[in-house]
Amino acid sequence: MAVDLLLGLQWGDEGKGKIVDVLTSKYNIIARFQGGPNAGHTLVFNGKRHVLHTIPSGIFHEDAKNLVGNGVVIDPVIFKKELDKLEEQKVDYRKTLLISRKAHIILPTHRLLDAASEASKGKAKIGSTLKGIGPTYMDKTGRNGLRVGDLELSDWKERYRALADKHEAMIDFYNAEIQYDLAELETEFFEAVKLLKSLTFIDSEEYVYQSQKEGKTILAEGAQGSLLDIDFGTYPFVTSSNTTAAGACTGLGVAPNQIGDVFGIFKAYTTRVGSGPFPTELFDQDGETMAQVGQEFGATTGRARRCGWLDLVGLKYACQVNGVTQLMMMKADVLSGFKTLKVCTAYKYKGEVIEHFPYNIEPENVEPVYTEFEGWSEDLTKMSEYSHLPKALNTYIDFLEKALETPITIVSVGPDRKETIFR
Repeated sequence: MAVDLLLGLQWGDEGKGKIVDVLTSKYNIIARFQGGPNAGHTLVFNGKRHVLHTIPSGIFHEDAKNLVGNGVVIDPVIFKKELDKLEEQKVDYRKTLLISRKAHIILPTHRLLDAASEASKGKAKIGSTLKGIGPTYMDKTGRNGLRVGDLELSDWKERYRALADKHEAMIDFYNAEIQYDLAELETEFFEAVKLLKSLTFIDSEEYVYQSQKEGKTILAEGAQGSLLDIDFGTYPFVTSSNTTAAGACTGLGVAPNQIGDVFGIFKAYTTRVGSGPFPTELFDQDGETMAQVGQEFGATTGRARRCGWLDLVGLKYACQVNGVTQLMMMKADVLSGFKTLKVCTAYKYKGEVIEHFPYNIEPENVEPVYTEFEGWSEDLTKMSEYSHLPKALNTYIDFLEKALETPITIVSVGPDRKETIFR
């Protein structure tokens, strides 16, 4: 069986967690392939809101296995907090949660390094979530990292100490004057590692391969969004991993010819957290309304998200890079009440009108070119069939589908898993 992928097509926060939850009944295995606790996947069902950071979004389904792949970086402390919350909700995660031995571990000193590095940048900050993600991936590519499989070795604490000592020397180099008590942080870390070691560690690439041979269905779940990809995103304001479809191959050990459907998730408008260029960003009442109605605050950091009209240039680019086969539009309900909607269909780039995503989209180089659409006022959260949707919304969807040359198969009309319309 081919492995299907689900990933975000904007700057993250598109609503991937909800769609994974909605689709999980069709899959035997849900596998996270990159990122770490900087992700915040929000699921709403039975009137309750659940936020996951590292654990795959299929964890609330008893029949699905949930794999944390080799491309993920794990903070044992945050992981333990997630597991504690699952335990409170009577979720028997020990039966269904699997951890790749090749996944890298975030140390307390990785978080301190992150803070020191960001503080030293001053006004040039990239908007890091300060979760230690970047330094951990740097250690991975620098061949210094500590991996989950190392926890099974008798000398893992010596390995830890050597790396933590190296980090402390690097923190001093930044001269960023951050205050910390490493002994206190390590107490919490080692306690969390005990719980991590009690879980099931596997050689994940072999597990995925054998599962495919057995005909099991697998959905690979991405974190962040395509425009935050380390190679194809708005560098340097990006994350430290490959958030695009290619990342699923390296983050799970899946061969490129074994990829099936690629589900691309996008909001009916655009948001961004932290620093970085954002051509369609709004600074007026429309932007404030989107933020308020859409409750646009980061699930991980709590930071307010910047809001703007849908950027079709960036969306087409993400579809091309990922080979998207199906699109899923989120938060259509947030746009109810706008008399007029705008979609950025091209850029004025250095005096020329272009429709492709250029190397640099900083405001001094790019000005969005908009197409306007009639809005709608109906409350979409009350609707359960595609035929119920207002004509203006159908016009909006049809335009996007034609421009992106990809079918929009799901329209989300509210945060609950029930508020999902299949086309």
